[in-house]
Amino acid sequence: MKEMIRYGFILGLICVVAAGLLAGVNSLTKFKIIAQAQAEEEAGLKEVLPQALRFEPEKFGGEVIYYKGYDQAGKLTGVAFKASSKGYSSVIETMAGMLPDGTITAIKILSQNETPGLGSQVAEPEFAEQFKNQDAVELSGVVAITGATISSRAVIDSVKQKAQEIKALIR
Repeated sequence: MKEMIRYGFILGLICVVAAGLLAGVNSLTKFKIIAQAQAEEEAGLKEVLPQALRFEPEKFGGEVIYYKGYDQAGKLTGVAFKASSKGYSSVIETMAGMLPDGTITAIKILSQNETPGLGSQVAEPEFAEQFKNQDAVELSGVVAITGATISSRAVIDSVKQKAQEIKALIR
């Protein structure tokens, strides 16, 4: 009996030390993680709306709904927005660029944890290229990836739905 208590105490002590170390590492790296996420978002904005030189966030209730992209003269060149939807095994987060007339300029998969070799193909350039110059309301020319229909549909439907919402806001 004494031995079980001793082992329980040792295991509890190990758990407390491990939890403390994890909390310490998390607090040390939190700001770097946030800075990296912001850098990835800025790179995504420039990738999906390359003609824009400056981006301004449009917020509602403290949350960024979309970004307006402006050229050198201060003219609106388009908007960029995030869309997310549940794929086969994870939430797929996408950044999309759209011209004021509702034409998709490009998409970029920001995060996904889909099945390697199947659902993860939504992050491949071949899939993203299908969205270029598509009407955001229809996205009729985008073909789902064979064997990854759920993941493909998640990206297509989320971009289509969010694009329609944003298009209604920018009119």
